[in-house]
Amino acid sequence: MRHAASGLRLDESPSADPRAGGAIVSVGATRPTVPTGAYIEHMRAETRERAAALSAPPALDAGQGSPPGRHERLGRLLEGLGPELVGLSHDIHDHPETGWNEHYAMAAVGALLESHGIDHEDGVFDLATALRAEVGAIDDARAPAVAILCEYDALPGIGHGCGHNVMCAQAVGAFLALAAIDRELDGGLPGRVVLQTTPAEENSTCKEILARRGAFDGVDAAVMAHSYGYDLTRQTWLGARRFRVVFTGVPAHASAAPFMGRNALDAAVLALDGISMLRQQLSPTDRVHAVIVDGGQVPNIIPQRAEVSARVRSKYPETLVDLFRRVSDVFRGAGLMAGVGVEIIADGSPNEMPVRDNRPLLRSWVRAQRERGREPLPFGVVTESIAAGTDFGNVSVRLPGIHPLVSVGDESLMLHTREMEEAAGSPTGDAAVLDGAYGLAAVVADYLDDADLREQVRADFESEGGVIDVGAMFRSM
Repeated sequence: MRHAASGLRLDESPSADPRAGGAIVSVGATRPTVPTGAYIEHMRAETRERAAALSAPPALDAGQGSPPGRHERLGRLLEGLGPELVGLSHDIHDHPETGWNEHYAMAAVGALLESHGIDHEDGVFDLATALRAEVGAIDDARAPAVAILCEYDALPGIGHGCGHNVMCAQAVGAFLALAAIDRELDGGLPGRVVLQTTPAEENSTCKEILARRGAFDGVDAAVMAHSYGYDLTRQTWLGARRFRVVFTGVPAHASAAPFMGRNALDAAVLALDGISMLRQQLSPTDRVHAVIVDGGQVPNIIPQRAEVSARVRSKYPETLVDLFRRVSDVFRGAGLMAGVGVEIIADGSPNEMPVRDNRPLLRSWVRAQRERGREPLPFGVVTESIAAGTDFGNVSVRLPGIHPLVSVGDESLMLHTREMEEAAGSPTGDAAVLDGAYGLAAVVADYLDDADLREQVRADFESEGGVIDVGAMFRSM
């Protein structure tokens, strides 16, 4: 028998419940609408307009940073390392691993270090997929120290849709070039360089864990770059707080005695409605995401339990605290309205802090990228509405750091997409490996070679608020 409207045969339904003794038929299924690309096209046009109107970002003067010839030597070293670095990027791209599972990537990094005679330690700070290596003035506690951070985790189902394979190869390339300089110089580098891999950026807050376990003790600055569709000095990276909300009600027969129940699912739905209304009063860079992960088991019982998984994001530490409190009030109010209990359970490990970029270090980055033929755009050219988060923020509020962006392809690329994944393994991604590695190596060399620059870096960090006690801030929420 064929259903007239759907064209399905009732006895040929693909989804049948064997317990029901008959077929279950899906009638009138529809497809999702296709998101418009108009916003991205307008954003590209507006970005070009802003770039033409705004001044180019400042770079270090010729007399600042490393001595003459140092950058040129780094460039020649990286050209020689090019095939190995691109090979590393492709190898990790072809073997994507989600956070805390990056065993292949860690082994690939370790093997490349070993091929250059560099010792490393795996599983550092009790994190199975974290690797650490050091070169330079390792035994001199008074020497300046810079950490080059390395991410290599992928996204489930998408692979390297955030370009971490490129970022990993950039970090390793910068470290290897500086290690070669250390071997060439009489007395070695005037400081210490640390390569610290940081697993699980996508699904956890590993850099916060590393910081709490001492990974950045004795380190004066930290650098890394991120894959993107544009070359940017810096972009807005929002702080984030993850938490769960559990509503506890009273179960009852949904037909015979619903008046005896208190519906936990009602509270969850009310909370999501309340958040939707709250959005009108939020700042443009605030974000709230929430999903119901438990809403009951069967429809004929008033749900006794409901659970919401939620996340709030904001541009500044203070506004992040305020947003979390406001959203928490919404959840508590929903519980009052439904007459159910409410428990807000914050993530045990503090989540992402907003990124604080150090301006003198960025000037070094801009000069280095111009030496590679790139022209990083200043802050404000690309709209702040395109804002994500990263646990590098947790490092950047403890010590000076930078997190610039390197284009791996077309300007229309968005993070966490299949298009970004393809670009990260393409020739444009390969070019970003070498240009980013040069930029990171040049910044580290400038910092270690120039005491005046180090003082400017420190003063800028202090002027932006100095060290933030991340743990205390999240405990106050």
